[in-house]
Amino acid sequence: MARTFALRTIFTAIALAAATLSANAADLTVGYQTGIDPSKVPQADGAYEKAIGEKIDWRRFNSGPEVVTALASGGVQIGNLGSSPLAAAASRKVPIVAFIVSAQINASEQLVVRNGSGITKPEDLVGKTIATPFVSTSHYSLLGALKHWGLDTTKVKVVNLQPLEIAAAWKRGDIDGAFVWSPALGEIRKTGTVLTDAAQVGQWGAPTFEVWVARKDYAEKHPDVIAKFAKVTLEAYADYAAHKSEWTADSVPVQKIAKLTGSNAADVPELLAGSAFPDAQAQASAQLLEGGTAKAISETAQFLKEQGKVETVLPDYSPYVSASYIK
Repeated sequence: MARTFALRTIFTAIALAAATLSANAADLTVGYQTGIDPSKVPQADGAYEKAIGEKIDWRRFNSGPEVVTALASGGVQIGNLGSSPLAAAASRKVPIVAFIVSAQINASEQLVVRNGSGITKPEDLVGKTIATPFVSTSHYSLLGALKHWGLDTTKVKVVNLQPLEIAAAWKRGDIDGAFVWSPALGEIRKTGTVLTDAAQVGQWGAPTFEVWVARKDYAEKHPDVIAKFAKVTLEAYADYAAHKSEWTADSVPVQKIAKLTGSNAADVPELLAGSAFPDAQAQASAQLLEGGTAKAISETAQFLKEQGKVETVLPDYSPYVSASYIK
């Protein structure tokens, strides 16, 4: 009898613990990265939770492909990723939809070569080891740069490293250069030289951008949540646009971004200036969510197929983009 009572007590405790965990668990899980953008401020302030009216489990990822994996498995409902992993995911028919172009990448992603590596011009990259997270926007930009320079990708040793791994490998002297974003970018630039950046590569025909995406099933069931998430994001962009000159290294917004991303606050203003953050009107234009973004995804997928990174290119990528949530 005592044993029965004890077992019943244990099972009751387990049930109560499970109920408590369930009650405390977030209904919405959002995957974010360490890229520098104004929406990190409302993220730090809890503004998304306040607008949506529910707890959010924010999960940090090292790169877009990791976010795609989490979205595909259902572990994440909303995620931030770049145009290259988006094109790869859509080409594989992962059920996601982009609802905001969160950044048009310019100088916020750069190819930096280590001082003392002997690299002073593009041709010097031959035989060198260059790191980048594979199938990321930086990887896409690196491949675009090598193509523009007429360099055979088999003659440059391109290795797959995540941002934190890049920073560590750089310190050890294991790599000669890297195409990456912050905070790793800020670290390697201290002892390196910028050879090119995403803005220049974009002018050469391989532009990159970042998006907020949602699982299609979640977006269809909770369009109001996606709309509120988009509204908070666009308000953050508007605030930055209106007070850009005030976002200095010691300002409150920049300090919040630095803390959340692990970046040096002194680097944040320049990195913010290295991207464009489209406002609501631009988002709903033919250049972005009403056509241009789908076209850009298609062009990115074509390039990735040429590089052997995806097997097929879809005839139409418009089902993976929607402007309805920001209207």
